[in-house]
Amino acid sequence: MASLRSEKTIVLALLIQLFVASFSSFLVVGLVSLSDPGSVEGYTADVAVTGEATDDLLRAAGTESGIDAVPYPNRRSATLAFEEGRVDAVLDTAVRDGRVHVTAVAPDESVRSTVVVVSLRDALREFERAEREERSAALDFEPLSLPPESTSSPYFGFTYTVLLPLLLFLPAFIAGSVTVDSITEEYDRGTLELLRVAPISLAGIVDGKLAAAAGLVPLQAGLWMLLLRLNGTPVANLPALLLLSAAVGLLVASLGAVVALTAPDRQVAQLVYSVGVLGLFGGATLLPVGPSNAAARLAVGSATPAVFAVVAVAVVVAVGGYGAARVVTGRTAGRMA
Repeated sequence: MASLRSEKTIVLALLIQLFVASFSSFLVVGLVSLSDPGSVEGYTADVAVTGEATDDLLRAAGTESGIDAVPYPNRRSATLAFEEGRVDAVLDTAVRDGRVHVTAVAPDESVRSTVVVVSLRDALREFERAEREERSAALDFEPLSLPPESTSSPYFGFTYTVLLPLLLFLPAFIAGSVTVDSITEEYDRGTLELLRVAPISLAGIVDGKLAAAAGLVPLQAGLWMLLLRLNGTPVANLPALLLLSAAVGLLVASLGAVVALTAPDRQVAQLVYSVGVLGLFGGATLLPVGPSNAAARLAVGSATPAVFAVVAVAVVVAVGGYGAARVVTGRTAGRMA
C-alpha cells in the first residue's frame, strides 16, 4: 500500500473516480444542461416573429414555455429589435408554393446561442406538427395519425448514451495509463535488469503488468453498473457489457505496453499513449455501431445481432492487440539480451 501511494497515476485515477462517484448527481444535471439546454427550466427567449405565417407561428410558439413570441410588422423592424438587444432571436416567415418557409436568426454566442437555438427548435417542431394536423383535413385520403409527443426525460438518454459508456470505458483508459507508468518506471529506476535476473522472462513480466491493469477493468465496470442499479437505473445484458469493457481494457493496456516498450521515456510514452487512445476511440465513433453506441444499446436492452457482433469484434481485436504486445516484448527482449 505504501508503494501504491507513491504512484501518482494510480492515486490520481482513484481521486477522479471518487470525485465522479461523490458528485454524480451534480455532474449529470450539469452535463445534461450542456447537451440539452432545453431540459433546464428558468430561461425564456424573447423572439420576434414576422411574415405571412406570423399568427400560426405565434400560436405554436405560445405552447412552448421557453419562448415569449412577439409579433413585428416586418422583417426590418424585427431585425432592428434583434440588433438593439430587445429580442433574443428572429423568426421570419414566408409562404411560397403552399409551403411555409421560416428563416431563423440567433445570437452568435456560445452558451446563449445554444439555449436560444434549442428553444427555437422546439417551437418550430410544434409549428410543423400543427401545420401537418391542419392540412391533413384537406387531403382526399385518410393519412396516418401522428405519433404521440415524446415525454421522455433527457436524463434517461444522457444516462445510457453518455454516463454509462463513460463508466464502462474510463477504467480502461486508466488501465492503459497505469501500464505505461509501471513499465517505464522499471526503466527509470533500473529495476528491470534486476527482474530479469529472476527466473522469469520479459514476456512474463509484461504479462503480469497487463493482467494487473486489465484485470481490474471489468471489476471496476461491474461495480459502476451495480451502483447504477442501486440508484434505480436498470442495466440489461450485464455479461456482454463486462465482456466489452474487458476487451477494451485489454486492448488499451496492450497499446500502453507497446508504447512503453518502444519509447521507455515516461513523459514521451504517456503523450504517445494519450494521442493513440484518442485517435483509436475517435475513429471508433465513426463506425455505424461503435463501442459507445453498442454499450448504450446493450444496457437499454435493444441490442441487435450487429451489436453483439461489435462485442465479438472487440474481443478479437483485443486478442490481436495482446498478440502485438507479445511480439514487441519478444523483440525488446532480443535487443536486451
